[in-house]
Parts: sequence; C-alpha cells; structure tokens
Amino acid sequence: MKIKLLVIGKTDSKQLLQLINEYQKRLKRYIKFDIEIIPDLKNIKNINEEQQKEREGELIINRLQSTDQLILLDDKGQQYTSIEFSQYLQKKMNSSVKQLVFTIGGPYGFSEKVYQKANGKLSLSKMTFSHQMIRLFIIEQIYRGYTILKNEPYHHE
Repeated sequence: MKIKLLVIGKTDSKQLLQLINEYQKRLKRYIKFDIEIIPDLKNIKNINEEQQKEREGELIINRLQSTDQLILLDDKGQQYTSIEFSQYLQKKMNSSVKQLVFTIGGPYGFSEKVYQKANGKLSLSKMTFSHQMIRLFIIEQIYRGYTILKNEPYHHE
C-alpha cells in the first residue's frame, strides 16, 4: 500500500516544513509516502466560497486514480485514538488498498462532488487548526501508527 497526502496550497512556514520533512523522512522506513500539492487558485477575489470549493474539488478529483481510497480530513469525520488509527491503517493494508489518499481541502472545505467521491472522513480533533498545521499532525499520526504496529518505543500509553 502507498499513502499520499493531497493538499491545497504550499506550506509557508519554514519551521513547519522542517518538521513535515522530518516525519516524511521517518515514514519512508515503513511505507511509500508522498505529499502532492495542488497550487492555490488564482484570482479568487472574483468568486464566492462555493465556487472556490467547486474548483478545488475538480482539482482534487482530477489527481485521483480509479483505485485510490479517498479519505477527507474533515471536522465531521471519525475520530480515533492513536492506537485505533494504527488499527485502521492495518485494516487498509489487509484489504489490499493500493493507495490511500488523505486529503486536506482549501479554506472552505470540500465540494459536494468530493464528499460523494470520498471513501471516508477523518477528524484529528474537535478543535480547528490551520491547514498547514494539519499536514504535520496527520503525517506524525501516520508515523505514530506504524511505530505502534511495529511495537517500537515511540508511542506511550
């Protein structure tokens, strides 16, 4: 199985980028992992929130393969403990998922088409975080999940 993180817009913070790169490097020991960045939309001053979600949604859907499992990082998604999330990853591996795609939408979330295409929704917290910070949090949780599965001493209960 491969895991891809599909995101809208680049990360501006050098400190966040360093941490994201660190966990991305660590993850490569366990699984093929990629981050794909969809550039921010241009000229968004002339469109409303719904139109922005639609355009971003088209860009997200166009990046998917027919065999991909799309998981939206969404505030209305399922919440897991780190151990439950590691079990979730194990189930995905056991079910022969070719590529698991975690997606972080734009500032207004996802279009209805993206929700319809999704295979699931995941929430990392009831709190709201910047989309740039969520990138680090999901990569760290994927890494944590694999260390739990390998019984390595990263996670403590």
